[in-house]
Amino acid sequence: MSSPSPVRVVSRRTVKPPPRPRERIPLTPWDTSMLSANYIQKGLLFARPPLSTVRLLDHLEAALAGALAAYYPVAGRFVTEQHRDDRSAVVGCSVSVDCGGQGVEIVHAVADGVAVADVVPPDADVPRVVQSFFPLSDAVCYDGHELPLFAVQVTELADGVFLGFACNHAFTDGTGFWNFINAWAEIARASLARPEAPLALTSRPPLFERWSPDGGAAAPAVLPCADPSVLIERLWPPPMRERMLHFSEETLAVLKERARQELLAASDTAGAAAVTRFQALSSLMWRAFTRARRLAPDEETVCRAAINNRGRLRPPLPAEYFGSSVYAISTEAVSASELLARGHGWAAAVVGRAVAAHTDADIRARVAAWTARPVVYTLRYFDPNGVLMGSSPRFDMYGCDFGWGKALAARSGKANKCDGKASLYPGRDGGIDVEVAMVPEHMAALEKDEELWAAVSPDAAPPKKE
Repeated sequence: MSSPSPVRVVSRRTVKPPPRPRERIPLTPWDTSMLSANYIQKGLLFARPPLSTVRLLDHLEAALAGALAAYYPVAGRFVTEQHRDDRSAVVGCSVSVDCGGQGVEIVHAVADGVAVADVVPPDADVPRVVQSFFPLSDAVCYDGHELPLFAVQVTELADGVFLGFACNHAFTDGTGFWNFINAWAEIARASLARPEAPLALTSRPPLFERWSPDGGAAAPAVLPCADPSVLIERLWPPPMRERMLHFSEETLAVLKERARQELLAASDTAGAAAVTRFQALSSLMWRAFTRARRLAPDEETVCRAAINNRGRLRPPLPAEYFGSSVYAISTEAVSASELLARGHGWAAAVVGRAVAAHTDADIRARVAAWTARPVVYTLRYFDPNGVLMGSSPRFDMYGCDFGWGKALAARSGKANKCDGKASLYPGRDGGIDVEVAMVPEHMAALEKDEELWAAVSPDAAPPKKE
């Protein structure tokens, strides 16, 4: 029997944007397909702020209200509209964001007896208590009809504070999510430096106009049912172990060069010229996970990766586009024996071909296919022999300084986890951190994988307050 969580909720408060004309923003196929996913759960660990608890909460609330003035749809709720034919028969439904200023939530919690060092222990699993630092842990995105689209839990530790964010994944993706957190942090930072300054965003504002294939106004993404609730599945994977592995800049360069040399030796000059750090790291994780699972030689496996559509569209979407604009690309299926026998460089090139194939034409074809046959994705779509590379080291997680310094570490909650998922984070001081989730049996085998651990950089001591 698991022990009770040391985290207790003390208070809740609702934060609303300034009043503005009410509007609705339709969800696109990208957005709608995520209605059964969990909320994005990412968080930042900080040293203790030089503020009292009351002032800290007031400071974060005031800055959040300022951010919501620009990101006003974040404070809305989902609404479902039924579509009818000429005889008033229901033929489908669509979901939009009702930008009515309903509000987001700040949860104040205390983790009794938990210190910063307990949250980031060296060479160990991510402690289970971290999952208690996040709100909306059991919510799926469809629940945004009633629940806030965004919430933050401010958890006081013995010597620090953890900000655990939860954001509806059917309304935005990791790019939009971290843009919003950075905007909030920008306002918070400025308000401490210049208390007399207005609480307003000075960086580029978000873009809420939804993308459509023809470049015109986006039509609602219609589902073939009277209500999307019939398509929602609340599936949870079995208990997982999680580890955070650090790969230094030097290690990543070595992995990339090793892949390049193997491809040159195989006379694949095009693959060698195109290889990237991402491909090399994906190859390492894919092959290590396959060994840890002890797949039969003829069992097939794939490597999938969440990939941003914005820069691949023609014309490209601006970086400020606030919405879900990601797809999961996949390599071709290969047998476990071939993946392990043909080597690191070969696997990196296989990943590279999947990335290169994700073009404007491919994205538009996927949108057309979804429109013809809409689907809401669930965990059932994940291949149990596959690997999923998620998140991105390009997200500016450590730029989110709320006024008392750079975060000590970034962590995630229990949402959107599955056996064989590797989530990429920027390293605090360079390199890439990889959050690995596997069932206990597979993680135990992974911890004995010599090729993987030869590339993992040793854990450093927890960083001190700057």
